Amino acid sequence: MSGSLTGRDVATGHVVRVEFSDVIGQMAAGSGSSDAYVAPGWVDLQVNGFAGVDFNRPDTPLAEIARALEAVLATGTTRFYPTVITGPPQAMVAALRNLADARGLLPEGDAMDGFHVEGPAISPDDGPRGAHPRAWVRGPDLEEFHRWQDATRGAIRIVTLAPEWPGAPAYIESLTGAGIVVSIGHTNATTEQIADAVAAGASMSTHLGNAAHPVLPRHRNYIWDQLAEDRLAASFIVDGVHLGRSFLRAALRAKGITRSVLVTDASAPAGANPGRYSLGDQLVDLTSDGRVVLAGEDRLAGSALRMDHGVANLVTDGGLSLAEAVTMATANPARIGHVPGRTRGLTPGDRADLVRFTFDAEHGTVQVLETYLGGRQVFRSPFAL
Repeated sequence: MSGSLTGRDVATGHVVRVEFSDVIGQMAAGSGSSDAYVAPGWVDLQVNGFAGVDFNRPDTPLAEIARALEAVLATGTTRFYPTVITGPPQAMVAALRNLADARGLLPEGDAMDGFHVEGPAISPDDGPRGAHPRAWVRGPDLEEFHRWQDATRGAIRIVTLAPEWPGAPAYIESLTGAGIVVSIGHTNATTEQIADAVAAGASMSTHLGNAAHPVLPRHRNYIWDQLAEDRLAASFIVDGVHLGRSFLRAALRAKGITRSVLVTDASAPAGANPGRYSLGDQLVDLTSDGRVVLAGEDRLAGSALRMDHGVANLVTDGGLSLAEAVTMATANPARIGHVPGRTRGLTPGDRADLVRFTFDAEHGTVQVLETYLGGRQVFRSPFAL
C-alpha cells in the first residue's frame, strides 16, 4: 500500500508532496499553491475517554471503544495513550486489560500506542487529588505496577505519581530503569521531594498548573518548582478552562517549546453533547459552557478538549506560531512520551501518521481534512479538497 499527500509543510510554509507506505518515504517540492497543511498526526499522551465512551470501566464494550477510536482519529490524533486513573486495584487492572484486548482486536487499535496510568500514588489532599477518588489513593507498589504491565502485555508507557510518598525515589528508579516515563502530578511535594524525584529519573509534569491547592505560597511551591526544573518537560491542557491565558503563556516561556506538550486529558464527555457520563465508578457532567465536572460538584474531572481544538488554542491563547503549536502536538509528545517512530516530524523514515488540515487564522480554527494512521486513511472529511 502506498499513497501521497500534497499540502503546505507547517514548518516551512512550502508546498510539499509526501509519498508514503507505512512510513514516510520521499519528500519533494509540490507544485502550485495549497490552502491545506500537511503535518504529522497529533499525539495525545492522556485520554481517559472520548465520544461518550469511558476507558476507565472494565466492562466498556469493544464496539464502544471502536466508536471512540473513530471519533479520536477524526480530530487528527493518530497515536494516543488511553489513561486509567486511581481506582480499586482489580478494577484498574481489568480496565487496562480490556483496553489492551481492544488494541489487539480492532483494525485501528494500533492508534492506542501504549497506556498511561495516572495514580494511584497521588496526594490524598483535596486540591492536588483532583477528581481521583480518595478512597483508592495508595502508595507506590512495584508488584501492582507489574500487574499493570502483565494486563497490557508490557505496554505501560507513563505513570503519574506524587513523589512525596515514602519509597517514591526507589520506585521511580525501578520504573525509569525499565523505560517507563515517570511524571509528577497530583502532588503536594516539597521542593526537596521534587528534586529527589527528578534525580531518580522523573522527567515530566502531568497537566502542570492543575490538580493543585486553590491557595499556595507565592514563591516556594510545587508549581514553581516544576516550572523551574529544566529536566522536567510539562504537559498542558489548553482548553480555555483549565489554565488562564496569562499562566499558560508564562508557563510556556518558562518551559520553552521543546519541553512543552499539549494534552487533552479528555474524559468520556469529550466529543459528546452536554449531559452525564462516567469516569470509572464516578459520575461526571459536561456543562453547557464546556467544563467536565464531578456530578453535583464544581471539581474538574478531565476535559472535553479535542487535539485539533487544542492546537488552535495554542495559537490564539498561547501566542504560539502554528508550527510551534504543531510541534507541541506531535514531535514533543512522541519524544517525551516515548512514542516510537514519531520523534522526527515530517521526515522520511518516521511512521506515516499524517494529518491534512486547514487553519483559519482570522477565527483561530483548525479543520481536519484527512487522517492517516501508519499509511492507512482512517478519516476523510466531506469538506476535503
